[in-house]
Order: sequence, then structure tokens, then C-alpha cells
Amino acid sequence: MKTIVMTGGTSGFGADARARLAARPGTRVLSGSRSTAPTDPDALPLDLARLDSVRAFAQAVIDRLDGTGIDALVLNAGLSFRTGDRRTGDGFETTFAVNHLAHYLLIRLLMPHLGPKATIILTTSGTHDPDLKTFLPTPPRHADARLLARPETDPQRDTDPRSAGGRAYTSSKLCNILTARALAARPEARDGHWQVLAFDPGPTPGTGLLRDTPPALRLTWRLLGGATRLMSRFNSRTAVAAALTDLTIGTVAAPPGHYYARVVGNQLTWTTPSQLARRDDARDALWADSADLLSLS
Repeated sequence: MKTIVMTGGTSGFGADARARLAARPGTRVLSGSRSTAPTDPDALPLDLARLDSVRAFAQAVIDRLDGTGIDALVLNAGLSFRTGDRRTGDGFETTFAVNHLAHYLLIRLLMPHLGPKATIILTTSGTHDPDLKTFLPTPPRHADARLLARPETDPQRDTDPRSAGGRAYTSSKLCNILTARALAARPEARDGHWQVLAFDPGPTPGTGLLRDTPPALRLTWRLLGGATRLMSRFNSRTAVAAALTDLTIGTVAAPPGHYYARVVGNQLTWTTPSQLARRDDARDALWADSADLLSLS
């Protein structure tokens, strides 16, 4: 029995990928969701905006493992807001807390239970890279966990609410790549021969990413999900789900030296992330500072 643990498997391409994975013989997908169906024994309660819920989810997963290892950990959940003024009950900026900090905590809690040759995937976004000139004109300025967690303390913080919301999202996606790199550099990953990847689905209409936008934009985004064949700059949910599934089960492996998988024109490609995402000092500082924010040793 292969065990896959997943976040972000209840909507969009994540739900499509989860269905593909769960349909494979001898595979179970333990997935987290804020609303779980009582008829789905493998759906476990999880609210990524609450660290106590993250810890409870991790413990529930460990209990279900019953001593076996995790074959793949897919950290796919993500959100964005129009503004950057939301805070979690733990006091952290919500986009950073959900997209990065909660997933970092899950990694730390589940690391001892990852099996040999496990695959770990963190879903990121090309919006982290200013050279790609994506639809978000607010690329990250830094990956300082303390300032991203409490942006009101950042001397360079955005005063415009919409810019602050966009910057919170792109910065969290930068953190996903740096976390993947930091995990891959850990001795546990080397000794376990883990494959650690950052996955960029590209612009994929039909997902819930724009749930906080005005109704007209949400409707357009949903309708585009059924017409991506006519829109060359967008990817289809089907293609992205297939790519994520292939990476998770190892049908597609990263070429030597690569860890950043990006879907472009419905095709999986391998490229390099931004300059800031490749900085080892930013990688190491983010890992250490995130641990401090969570009171982890």
C-alpha cells in the first residue's frame, strides 16, 4: 500500500489530481480539508489558518500510518486575498501563514515519517519571479519570515492594500521554493534519497485561487476553466492535474540538477526559479526563522 498525504485536494486541479491518485490500485490518499465528508475515511479535518489544526492533522496522519511510511507528501493548498490586512488567530498574516508557514510546520512534523525515496512537492507560482512578468506586478522584495508574518513591522511594507495583498501572495510562493530547496539540503533528505520538488502550475482557470475577487472576475475565471484550449496563455486543469499526478507517483522524474517543474502551454517543463529563490542565504534564513516563529528547535 502506497500512502500519499495531500493538502489542496478538494478543488481545482488539486481535486482532479487527488482523484487520479486515489484511483490507482494499492494507493491511499490522506487529504486535509476544512469540510470533510463523513463517507470519506481518508479525508481528515485541516484548517491551514490554525496551527493547532495543522498539528492535529499531522497527528491524525501519523495515527493512520500505523508505523508505515509516507511515500509522497503533496503540499498543494494555497490562497490569495485582494488585500494584505488579514491575520490568523495565531497573529500571522494569513496568506503567508497558510501558503508557507502551515506547510513548513507539516513538513517538520511529518519528516520523521517520510519513507525512503519519498517525493515531496510544494506548489508554487511563477508570480514569484519578476522576470516572468506575470499578471501580478508585485514580485517579492525578500523572504524574511519575521517581516512576512507581521508585515506591519516591515519598513518597506506596501501602503496600498491591493499591492500588499499581491505582494503577500508572491512572497509566499517564493517561500515555497526556498523551503523545497532547504528541505532537499537537509541530511534526512539526502540519507532518505527523497525527491523534493517545487511545482508551478502556471495560470490555470477553474480553480478557487481567485475566491476573494469580485463576483464578475470569479465567474470569468471559472468560465475560462472550460475554454482554455482557446486561450494559449492559460493551462487546462486536466493537463496540470496530470502533471502533478505524474510527479507524485514518479512517472516523470526531475532531470539531474532540476527541482522546479513548471507547466507551460499544458506541457511540463523544467526551468530555474528567480535569482532570489536560488540564494542559499535566503533559503537557510527562511528555514531557521520559520522554526523560530513556530517555537521549533
